[in-house]
Amino acid sequence: MSSPRSTDRSALVSRAAPIDAPDLRAVLQSVSEPRLVWSAPTESTVVGWGAAATLTADGPDRFTAIREAAETLFSSGNVHAGTEAARPRLFGGFSFHDGAASTESSPHAAVDEQPWSAFPDARFVFPRKQVTYTDTGAWLTINAVGPDVSPDAVETLLDTERDRLSALPSTLGYDPRPGILETHRTTTREAWRKSVIEATDRIASGELRKVVLAQALAATLTRTPSIGDTLSRLAESYPSCYRFLVEPDTPERVSFFGATPERLVSVHGRTVRTAALAGTTGRGETPAEDEWLADELMSDPKNVHEHELVAETIREQLEPFAASVSVGDRAVKRLATVQHLHTPITAELAGDEHVLSLVEALHPTPAVGGLPPEVALKTIRRTEPFDRGWYAAPVGWIDAAGNGTFAVALRSAVVANRTATLFAGVGIVEDSDPDEEWDEVELKYRPILDELEADE
Repeated sequence: MSSPRSTDRSALVSRAAPIDAPDLRAVLQSVSEPRLVWSAPTESTVVGWGAAATLTADGPDRFTAIREAAETLFSSGNVHAGTEAARPRLFGGFSFHDGAASTESSPHAAVDEQPWSAFPDARFVFPRKQVTYTDTGAWLTINAVGPDVSPDAVETLLDTERDRLSALPSTLGYDPRPGILETHRTTTREAWRKSVIEATDRIASGELRKVVLAQALAATLTRTPSIGDTLSRLAESYPSCYRFLVEPDTPERVSFFGATPERLVSVHGRTVRTAALAGTTGRGETPAEDEWLADELMSDPKNVHEHELVAETIREQLEPFAASVSVGDRAVKRLATVQHLHTPITAELAGDEHVLSLVEALHPTPAVGGLPPEVALKTIRRTEPFDRGWYAAPVGWIDAAGNGTFAVALRSAVVANRTATLFAGVGIVEDSDPDEEWDEVELKYRPILDELEADE
């Protein structure tokens, strides 16, 4: 059984005030506490640090445990937000597999311990301090939780922190990218070919319909990277992606970050938005080649089949909650290094539902797990020589109304000191070719590798 754990939640006070916007990177550099960043298309960007409360849970019922703990936390709130964007929210995420926090849960525990040892199956932070960047300006929010919280003390801290932030620069230059000394893949090419062939054989026999197999890449860096610089550069290269940073409370800073193109789900009132994202090709060196590759992707039987499996399953997973489900037209989503097949999906809920109910229903989508789900998950555990941890799992936020947005943590890495561990995966269907899938993994490493390799 999962048991939610948190700091004292007997009272919650939240105060916010407008401020002159400091550079996001300057804010991240100015604090020593564990930090968080959330930035999504059409949403405000949030930078938080410290923890007024922390909710954690382990085990298969981690989604329910976090939802109940969040509802308890928000139930005693004394909030002056000033604007909806600065309202109290919890930020965090979940592991891909339940039981990932236990080294007994995986046959690859020695590898697991290194990047993911500080990440439980679920962890959400109610940040002590946060800056919210909106289209109309920035807001500073101070949160406090405890039995003796004083609103006056929170107001005083708000004034003090506002003065500190006002001294930070509004623009900041970039540090050079750190550079990579060496890399090591956890999966050899020979082992990869064997795994893909075994998967396609099982698909041909009817045991599987699809499975997503991933790889991990460990990179030794010449120096510890500036995560703020990395996220800002990713924002410039991938403006349509969901960017995130999660840091557990550890003696040495550990950062899980990424820029993912895939939204798992967002809930606002009774409106649900999600999408199918599966099927991949590269970008062309010329506009004509780019268009040719996109046309090939749209008509390629293997990629279209993989994509339709994902879209069909998401629609089926939403139907028990929905009064209606609408599936949009399939199109090509272009990113800096790859192109994906993308189908928007929306739903109107039949009743009020917490965003975590939808997260639990949808995770993992066939775009990161497979079909049938249980068989695919067992295949992933048995095949991959590393633990996924929070890779390809839900990361996002929750508010007091049960609204929220969650992305799938792709195009991501864990950094600790001068070691970065990157992750990338591909969908395997019956006619998948091991060499082509290996090349697709290489493409999906590029967004993070490009920001770690030294500047020319």
